[in-house]
Amino acid sequence: MEFRAWFQCINGCSGQYELTEIIYRCPDCGDLLEVQHDMDLLKKRSGDEWKRIFMDRYRTNDWPYGSSVWGKKELVCPNVDNDNVVSTFEGGTNLFWAERLGKQWGLEDLWIKQCGMAHTGSFKDLGMTVLVSMVKQMIANGKNIRAVACASTGDTSAALAAYCAVAGIPAIVFLPKNKVSLTQLIQPITHGILTLSLDTDFDGCMKLVQKLCAENDIYLANSMNSLRIEGQKTISFELVQQSNWEVPDFVVIPGGNLGNVSAVGKGFQMLYDLGIISKLPRLVCAQAERAAPLYRSYKKGFKNFKPIRAKKTLASAIQIGDPVSVKKAMRTLKAFDGIVEKATESELANAAGRANRTGLLCCPHTAVALAVTEKLARRGVFKPTDRIVVISTANGLKFTDFLTKYHMNKLKGIESEFPFSAVELPADYDRVRDTILENIGA
Repeated sequence: MEFRAWFQCINGCSGQYELTEIIYRCPDCGDLLEVQHDMDLLKKRSGDEWKRIFMDRYRTNDWPYGSSVWGKKELVCPNVDNDNVVSTFEGGTNLFWAERLGKQWGLEDLWIKQCGMAHTGSFKDLGMTVLVSMVKQMIANGKNIRAVACASTGDTSAALAAYCAVAGIPAIVFLPKNKVSLTQLIQPITHGILTLSLDTDFDGCMKLVQKLCAENDIYLANSMNSLRIEGQKTISFELVQQSNWEVPDFVVIPGGNLGNVSAVGKGFQMLYDLGIISKLPRLVCAQAERAAPLYRSYKKGFKNFKPIRAKKTLASAIQIGDPVSVKKAMRTLKAFDGIVEKATESELANAAGRANRTGLLCCPHTAVALAVTEKLARRGVFKPTDRIVVISTANGLKFTDFLTKYHMNKLKGIESEFPFSAVELPADYDRVRDTILENIGA
């Protein structure tokens, strides 16, 4: 079967645009586009048939289907030739049963989807493989694309840099100066990607990169480009596949630019429409208190939305006051009986401290989602037997400065509740033995 997908306005305007067309907003109303699939054609296979196909491909060496994104190619981006797929074997990340952490909050069935166990250390790889593959397809078709560019708070730039380096396509990344970790900054640099550190915030970088792309034959790679969403929606596909096709009761997602909220919802809705799953979860968007414009709108019933100037937060990747995908996210949360909650700096820092004592290694953005999970559990929104999945967006090793300061109790205005440190001793057996026995309670 010849599956296909296209761009269409999120407001239902009549135009349809090929995925090889360089277009980000609806020409009629100016709103964002989304990728639509020929669902009637996809439905010619039963839900059970799709399950078998996905299971047969999962983590095999059959190019490109061993990737957990491209193993669902028909549901993601059928318009790319296999020879033009740019992949690092992304997806298939661990679904971790957080048994010890859950018990501390009275939850029996808490899971963490470890999207940071990825090639560049974050969930951004899932969307970037689709976008860069489509760019390679467009170039192969004769389209004039001089480079690919993005504004980033760190993780998007790392993913774009890596995938463009794999493909041999020039790339440019815009980063807000002194607002990303050194680990995140070095990732595009080490791939030889033009890296601009600008004296502004993410929203300022975003305005500049949009102007650059509009005027210079440079392709935009931010999440307003809905090709990214198509890759990120496979988070939902993976969750149910790893759970024997059972659907969680709640999925908790950190929210900054809000593309991931709409992506996760879109993934679940597609599975439901194809008969692969029989129910939908409730979605929870977790925001840092200092950058929580969607939370403010939620508290007023989503009647309106006003951008804010985000304040500095430890969760730097979601320090966004004017999120591009806000309309998509609001629509998704309404459809999924969604909740928006916020976490203070102290709450997110100590959520990371607590979680890491149980074997996790959390980035501060995952910590926002964990802090919100704890809040909702304490409030009784989550029942003890509910299956809850928290989306962990990045690898904690990208944020060692945050973790180090936490354990040294040097995070400004925060009292670390779970600090720990190494014990320095002389190389003397008696001192070493006595210290060990004292600490293990012998």
